[in-house]
Amino acid sequence: MTNKNKTALVWKDTIYSYNHLLTNVNAYAKQYADDVSKAAIFSENRPEWVFAFYSIWKNNSIAVPIDYLSTSDEVAYILNDCRPEVVFYSNGTKNVIESAIKKISYTPKAICLDEQQIADEKEEVESLTEPDRSKTAVIIYTSGTTGSPKGVMLSYQNIHANIKGVSEEVNIYNENERTMVLLPLHHIFPLLGTMVAPLNTGGTIAFSPSLASDDIMATLQNNKITIIIGVPRFYDQIVKGIKDKINKKGIAKLLFKVCAKVDSKKLSHKIFAEVQNKFGGHVKYLVCGGAKLNEETAKDLRTLGFEVLEGFGMTEAAPMITFTRPGRVKIGSPGEALPGVEIKIADGEVIARGENIMQGYYNKPEETNEVLKDGWLHTGDLGEIDDEGFLRITGRAKELIVLPSGKNITPDEVEKKIAESSELVNEVGVYLEDEQLKAIVVPQIQKFAGKTIEEIEDVIKWDVIDKYNKNASPYKRVLSFAIVTEELPRTRLLKLKRFMLSSLAMKKGKGNIQIAEPEFNEYKILKQYFLDEKKREIIPNDHLEMDLGLDSLDKITLQVFVQHTFGVNLKEDDLAQTGTVEKLADFIRQRKTKEHIEAINWSEILQETTNLKLPESWFTYNILKNFARVILRIYFRLKAEGVENIPGGPIILAPNHQSFFDGLFVATSLKNKIFKSTYFYAKEKHVRKGWVKFIAKRHNVIVMDINKDLKSSLQKMAEVLRKGRNIIIFPEGTRTRDGKLGDFKKTFAILSRELNVPVVPVAIKGAFEALPRGSRFPRPFKKINIKFYQPVYPKDHSYDSLKDFVYEKVAKFVH
Repeated sequence: MTNKNKTALVWKDTIYSYNHLLTNVNAYAKQYADDVSKAAIFSENRPEWVFAFYSIWKNNSIAVPIDYLSTSDEVAYILNDCRPEVVFYSNGTKNVIESAIKKISYTPKAICLDEQQIADEKEEVESLTEPDRSKTAVIIYTSGTTGSPKGVMLSYQNIHANIKGVSEEVNIYNENERTMVLLPLHHIFPLLGTMVAPLNTGGTIAFSPSLASDDIMATLQNNKITIIIGVPRFYDQIVKGIKDKINKKGIAKLLFKVCAKVDSKKLSHKIFAEVQNKFGGHVKYLVCGGAKLNEETAKDLRTLGFEVLEGFGMTEAAPMITFTRPGRVKIGSPGEALPGVEIKIADGEVIARGENIMQGYYNKPEETNEVLKDGWLHTGDLGEIDDEGFLRITGRAKELIVLPSGKNITPDEVEKKIAESSELVNEVGVYLEDEQLKAIVVPQIQKFAGKTIEEIEDVIKWDVIDKYNKNASPYKRVLSFAIVTEELPRTRLLKLKRFMLSSLAMKKGKGNIQIAEPEFNEYKILKQYFLDEKKREIIPNDHLEMDLGLDSLDKITLQVFVQHTFGVNLKEDDLAQTGTVEKLADFIRQRKTKEHIEAINWSEILQETTNLKLPESWFTYNILKNFARVILRIYFRLKAEGVENIPGGPIILAPNHQSFFDGLFVATSLKNKIFKSTYFYAKEKHVRKGWVKFIAKRHNVIVMDINKDLKSSLQKMAEVLRKGRNIIIFPEGTRTRDGKLGDFKKTFAILSRELNVPVVPVAIKGAFEALPRGSRFPRPFKKINIKFYQPVYPKDHSYDSLKDFVYEKVAKFVH
């Protein structure tokens, strides 16, 4: 630093030059010996935090910042783990640090920041000496969203790589920039972005005294801030506040739409000059990190004339892996790799290597080896890199919710849709428990003034969750929820601590709410039925799908029970309209013709008559099949094995479902005699056209919708099998979205067990690569293998064991 009289730091009305800053750093460094290996800082943001931090570096020690909101147990854990000899604290954290020290096995030297005198500025103070870059500079403890604290060791080289990337390689930080300090400095993102990088490049930093909007605006306006560092929720709130005001004025609303359409930063800057001026009128960049920025928020900020530089990284990368270059903004992408850093996608996961990557986790070699492999940092984030090198984050591997069916859910996608669907929701978190997708909802309490918790739950259930579920894929539906009034647990950078949601639901669940039980008999019988089926407590307003988690097979069983017990023929629409246990019971009460409890008997259900006339096979049936086989074997390099394992009918062929052509792949592999006796099913919407319907009727295709009317579909398939014919059933029920084997439904197992028909497991491999879901044209010359296993006879199996046995056979070949 050549001009040490330049302003380095601003705190309220106090200005510190670089010389004055260094004077105080030297004074703090003299408070403890220079042979101290580590020193911790446990304080809120303030100038003394900066003095303490640089004094640690001046004494060649390792800095250990601690979240000032930590509990005494959390502080004690960190102190015991890395054993810093010195701890800086404030009056605000005094009680916690004193309690923490009593819980540890040694006694560090404790220095209170409030008791230190601000040193008088001296004429000339030497700058800090250049450190050995290979040495550890800081240990940042991060529990992230998993609850397992780890000390991330970052070297001076790691930090230098980040600073160089955004100052020398890309000129974002320089001596002319003024950065606002807003986020807590114990985290590497604000530590580097709002303190170390600006001061290292000769810029100025100005502290916002608090997170209150008045303090933030005053800091921006009084200090001509050019760089703001924030997290997505901070920018979400900014946009919401501005747009609420814009939407109240017709002209402003129209101008916003025009600017969004034109997409000109220059025009937006002129139109929304008033907004720019409220932010001080000098803001160049809004830097965003810590989590993925909402694309709508990014677009709105751009429309308002701001340039948003989104980045991607983690503490283990000190923290940047990618960042957006000025003038190269791509909405939805956190930019390109930091100069000198390599990134690539391995099995869907973003991995990185370079001089920014951490030394490891302190005292945790096993955990280090889990994420650092051959020099590559495995981020745990899922992503894609486009042709221009821009990264796009698609999810978080550890956050990904994997259902028992094998289907994957990105939780923040579900949370976003629910939150945006209604103004009644403040925030929402989803998680998996007991094989169900569940949610914690924080309502907008002010919109429920005077309402009881029961009334709030009722509104959220029907106007929010049910509304979302009706538009969601079945596997993405929320089947249970709880309401809380406090904010959801988050990290200091506002990432959701998903691992805590289950325990939060237990504490705030419905269990303590006493609801009057209906006295009529139909309710009591129905309640006992659900108790036996679901093995859980039943209350009157339990939702059939959201609370009890009824799937299509559960609904059939319920329909049969109600038919046999009350003589009421329940339709799918009846279940959707009634919704709850009590309403369904009342619906039954008004329509019942008898009352006699009977057990479910699948054999009887399958014996019920059905109007099914089997399609007759035309003479073209085998000709077309053999022609198709030649074409498919040339186009796809199709190969089948184990065809000799297929016995005479009736049989159930049970293949996995990878592509639109799977039925053809299986069919063309069969011998002519077996093929002629094998039937397929198709949804009505696929055979509506005249010529398609004509061909289907003459080529063993039965029209049914197994998802919409499972009972009728089961009865039709049973009829096919009783007539000695074969049928192909895809146990997954739908095509795979990612190439992975999905959960098997037990429909085929019920048919097999009740009709004593063997199942031939069929494994298809390579079809997904040839024709992934969503592709328009199949990829030629892809190798596709089909394996027909020995038939599995149902005699010694239950429905579930037969289903699982067939699944394991198919999985063995596919995986």
